[in-house]
Amino acid sequence: MATSSTTPASAQTPELVKGLGLLDATTIVMGSMIGSGIFIVAADVARQVRSPGLFLLSWVISGVMTIIAAISYGELAGMMPRAGGQYVYLREAFGPLFGFLYGWTLFLVIQTGTLAAVAVGFGKFLGVFAPWVSAHNILVNLGTLPVFGHSIALTFSSQQLIAIVALGFLSVVNVFGLRVGAWVQNIFTFLKVAALVGLVAGGAWWAFGHPAPAASQQGFWQGAHWDLATLTVVSVALVGPLFSSDAWNNVTFTGEEVINPKRNLPLALFIGTITVCAIYFACNWAYYRVLPFFGSPGGGAWERGIPYAAEDRVATAAMQVMLGGRGEGLMAAAIMISTFGCINGMVLAGARVYYAMAKDGLFFPSVGSVNPKYHTPAVSLMVQAAWGALLTLTGTYSELLEYVIFAVVLFYILTIAGIFRLRRTRPDAPRPYRAWGYPVLPGLYILFALFVEWALLWHNAARSAAGLCIVALGIPVFYLWRRGREGQAPEP
Repeated sequence: MATSSTTPASAQTPELVKGLGLLDATTIVMGSMIGSGIFIVAADVARQVRSPGLFLLSWVISGVMTIIAAISYGELAGMMPRAGGQYVYLREAFGPLFGFLYGWTLFLVIQTGTLAAVAVGFGKFLGVFAPWVSAHNILVNLGTLPVFGHSIALTFSSQQLIAIVALGFLSVVNVFGLRVGAWVQNIFTFLKVAALVGLVAGGAWWAFGHPAPAASQQGFWQGAHWDLATLTVVSVALVGPLFSSDAWNNVTFTGEEVINPKRNLPLALFIGTITVCAIYFACNWAYYRVLPFFGSPGGGAWERGIPYAAEDRVATAAMQVMLGGRGEGLMAAAIMISTFGCINGMVLAGARVYYAMAKDGLFFPSVGSVNPKYHTPAVSLMVQAAWGALLTLTGTYSELLEYVIFAVVLFYILTIAGIFRLRRTRPDAPRPYRAWGYPVLPGLYILFALFVEWALLWHNAARSAAGLCIVALGIPVFYLWRRGREGQAPEP
């Protein structure tokens, strides 16, 4: 287990340069959070909770959980502003195995799977303007391959081509210096926030002249019995809101490159998460005010309402109701901007984790190298892009993400539990920022997150277990990697 006397190689020989200010760090938080989820997951949440009140409450709860987690992470970020962020926090709190398991799962599917899904989303909405870009426009067809009961289509569509090009382009862009990647991130974060604010403003304008659908008002708390069953339903429905808000922790991966990180990292986490969570709630309020909550399959955007929006595109349906035919094009452009910026933020940040792992001897050594001219982890960026592209080709990225939902929440719980452990094992360590509300708020987060885990395990046992298996596969890999590095079996 790592102790206060051990110093990772990445801390002894810093090769990355500090170039991210408070604004840059905040746009990484916000830009990584805002992808395509906010535009589509509302439909699935509505189908699960079947109540406008519980629908909006789900977004309140997910926002509060995200903000509590972010302000708790602020203590760890200020205490250990190193490349790798959450990987480092888990390593220092619980030992290198726990850090490796997080990095392993992050690389295998969490970060790269999300990149694949968001990149395909970018291609999907580009298809609104360029019909050639489509999942149905198959460029190569080699049939199907059965894998563990699933059929993987061995096809290559124009949509996948665009996704891989976008992922590869932004990975190359981020090789050419930290400031280049940060510049791209700042521009696209401002654009996507402006798009969401415009959506909220449109909803407010619509609400001023149109009453909310009568059925939505009359059944506002329909099915809410305020018992364990209701809480369980809401907890399972939180999957969409929580993972629309996910990736806020990505800024911690860049800790070594943030200027004055002891101040700016905690501030960026707080400002970024509270801003995005407030915008998310406002967007879902706009959906509720513009569209019927109790819709039905078939018909136009108004008849379908929130739960049955075509292809779950709730934001597009709302814009069509407000602006007619122009709404689809405007929303497609907004989602393209959002997904492009999200890809950039995740590409920039994720590569720093594998770089830190390589510095600790837990990943390919070349991944721990830095481009001598631009001071960026170029090899790590390319390896991440290659694996993300492979997941894009499989067409199973969405399923992979569902499998690791349970594991992702588990890592959040462990990281926040690390605050309690480090307070006990390293009471004298410098803490320029201490988590607000400690121990109450971090403790409440852990308790509620454990309940969410129980609800997920109860309702999605097979996929939750599959996610844990992906994590568990990292255990023998960890020991084999250490044995190969040290030339002997690791100490127990």
